[in-house]
Amino acid sequence: MKYNRVFINSLTYELAPEVVSSSELESRLTPLYQKYHIPMGQLTALTGIEERRWWPKEHKLSDGAISAAKKAMDESEISGSDLGAVLYTGVCRDQHEPATACRIAATLGVLKDTAIYDISNACLGVLSGILDIANRIELGQIKAGLVVSCESARHIVDVTIEDMLENPTMQNYARSLATLTGGSGAVAVLLTDGSFSLKTSRNHQLLGASHLSAPEHNDLCHWGLKEVGPQLYREFMRTDAVSLLREGVALAKDTWIHFLEQREWLIGQVDKVICHQVGAANRKQVLTALDIPIEKEFPTYKLLGNMGSVSLPVTAAMAHDQGFLKPGDNVSFLGIGSGLNCMMLGLKW
Repeated sequence: MKYNRVFINSLTYELAPEVVSSSELESRLTPLYQKYHIPMGQLTALTGIEERRWWPKEHKLSDGAISAAKKAMDESEISGSDLGAVLYTGVCRDQHEPATACRIAATLGVLKDTAIYDISNACLGVLSGILDIANRIELGQIKAGLVVSCESARHIVDVTIEDMLENPTMQNYARSLATLTGGSGAVAVLLTDGSFSLKTSRNHQLLGASHLSAPEHNDLCHWGLKEVGPQLYREFMRTDAVSLLREGVALAKDTWIHFLEQREWLIGQVDKVICHQVGAANRKQVLTALDIPIEKEFPTYKLLGNMGSVSLPVTAAMAHDQGFLKPGDNVSFLGIGSGLNCMMLGLKW
């Protein structure tokens, strides 16, 4: 995939307000830790995550997305009537139907011919949305589009901790550990064809993207419902973290080779990378496999955890705000999502 007329002109986010430490979560697992003599601090030692953020109870996902979207509109001075498409791309949604994007679009005051829908692609949702909008812009179908997402980890972590205490086995502990890294936040990405006179100084050109998949590994991470009784279902999440990391790194390596060849870039020509934020082990193994110096990557997992689809774009926004990403940098977004799917975007910052 190559693009000539697509720009990211706004990249805004909203962080959930409640800070939850890893030690706080571990304190709730004291009986399990005592049973197997697991030392407190193991969660941070294994993942590098010290804390994450959660939305308040009963928080509406579309509210977080709307807050981020309004920031993007204010930053760029683009109006709702300029948007040719509004996409909501979170794993978490307000409901099964209608699309969560509908309430967001209504709040922004879009026109009747605006395309409005949800996309689901695990942790790659926002990147998938970016490419969907980019394709519409490149084809001349629209001039501007907005991708929004909001993720919430509070409920699934609470349910997982309950399950770990009800089924206190080491196997259950191992497959549940990744869920405890979950954080919450919202993001909005505004893309245009570059024809607007915008207030924002952002003008990050999307150059191209590569996507490879390994769907044979679709069973390594699951988040859904399980039957626990007659007509009674309970939410659950389980992850084969070891296999997921191994197969994810292998897929990332293949995608990186494909990406560099398509862009006709040498590794040294990539100035900065922004990765999906999972944890310390993932960061180290991905960067090592791709032969990327650690100083070229901007991490946020230590204080934000894994925020699903919003992790990578929020990290990019923070990297920009803190001066890590500089105008003219060749930047690559490196995303890996359960499924398995891997997506890499190239941008001229």
